Amino acid sequence: MVCCDGGGLHGWSRVPVPRMGETMILLTRLNGTTFAVNPDLVERIQEQPDTTVVLVDGTTFIVTETIDEVIDEIAEYRARVIALAHSMHFEAPAAVPASAKGPRRFGVVDGAKAPVRPVGGR
Repeated sequence: MVCCDGGGLHGWSRVPVPRMGETMILLTRLNGTTFAVNPDLVERIQEQPDTTVVLVDGTTFIVTETIDEVIDEIAEYRARVIALAHSMHFEAPAAVPASAKGPRRFGVVDGAKAPVRPVGGR
């Protein structure tokens, strides 16, 4: 995992930058070419008899991997995402004192509506 120093940006002390192979899974077409697919876009996987991966937009890919291998790749991807989320350390934002926020103004007090001024302002 490549990391860069976020310098406290948005409360993060270190911001991980994922590499290409960590944001997608790699699959192999029947002709032997490898391609990457976003596992969050996989709608279903079926064997008919070849393994077919169907994305949410209807795009289909016939791959050499078995259905179990594709499922394992997706599960490993999701495990990496969860592990990355647990490894991130962030600083809680500093509390702002109520006095620094300015006066609070409310339009309704005890259920009573605020008086309505005439259009002329008098």
